[in-house]
Amino acid sequence: VFVAPDGDHYRVRLTHSIEVAQIGRGIARALGLNEDLTEALCLAHDIGHPPFGHAGEDALKAAMQAHGGFDHNGHTLRTLARIECPYPRFDGLNLSWETLEGLAKHNGPVRHPGWALAEIDREFPLDLGSHASLEAQIAAVADDIAYDNHDIDDGLRAGLLTLDQLMEQPFVAANYRGVEDRFSGAPRDRLLRELVRDQIGVMVNDVIATTRANVAGTGVASVDDVRAAGRTLGDFSDELASQERDLKRFLYANLYHHPSQLAAAAGARDVVTGLFRAYIDDPRLMAADWASRVPEGESAMVRHIGDYIAGMTDRFAIDRYAEIFGREAVPEALAHA
Repeated sequence: VFVAPDGDHYRVRLTHSIEVAQIGRGIARALGLNEDLTEALCLAHDIGHPPFGHAGEDALKAAMQAHGGFDHNGHTLRTLARIECPYPRFDGLNLSWETLEGLAKHNGPVRHPGWALAEIDREFPLDLGSHASLEAQIAAVADDIAYDNHDIDDGLRAGLLTLDQLMEQPFVAANYRGVEDRFSGAPRDRLLRELVRDQIGVMVNDVIATTRANVAGTGVASVDDVRAAGRTLGDFSDELASQERDLKRFLYANLYHHPSQLAAAAGARDVVTGLFRAYIDDPRLMAADWASRVPEGESAMVRHIGDYIAGMTDRFAIDRYAEIFGREAVPEALAHA
């Protein structure tokens, strides 16, 4: 939720990915799926995000528009199969086809892949037009469960959300009343933590029951059947899916688009755009190992610079911006980082 969070107790993309993996592995175990594959997909699903999340992605997409743009999911595959090369015998991390396929398609079939994903697909044909495995589908819904609930937790902690606001959401209100009934007299902060815990449980159990029913109803008997089913099988029930969409709309209106968040996102876009222009003007400003490998050709150079920026953390990007432009030039909304 938070760009360069002011405090160490808010979720960042790493801790979010760990929480997604915990939820995904639990669902996979209940359904008898491959737990290791599910966990790998959950842990890796956000690796392609640049600094500052979606705000940073918007800035990179605009900066690279003339050279194919930028897409965080395609960059996940690019990172794992092309950029990270720690071993002598092969490029990338030598991940299984099922892992690459699941990361490419965990949000559903990809009809129009961007350049980064298309490049990986040419080397490891991933059947992009079909649905992915149940493990990938579970990783996607575990992502929704994790950020819906943990963002509520962080929003309350930061004072950007209030219990009164949350009680306007029927799904949240019903769960909170249940928590109050079971733990009458408990301190409010503990009740709110129990609320988050309960909602995760409600969502997880709904996904388990719905996925079992979908598998039985469609008669799938193999992984190939899952890919050919023509629909997502690992998902919420229709009722909970509607409630979850309402909850997302609430979070966008009251948390993600909170004025302080919008100011931070605007500052983040300025930082990424400024770094990109500085590196285009003088690639030697990048770290020495990246500066020494700038490829020939304009598009190749632009993508190389995009790769470098996409691998930064929020604080690293802010520090590099301050080195180039001066600490006083860092946008006010990010000056605490």
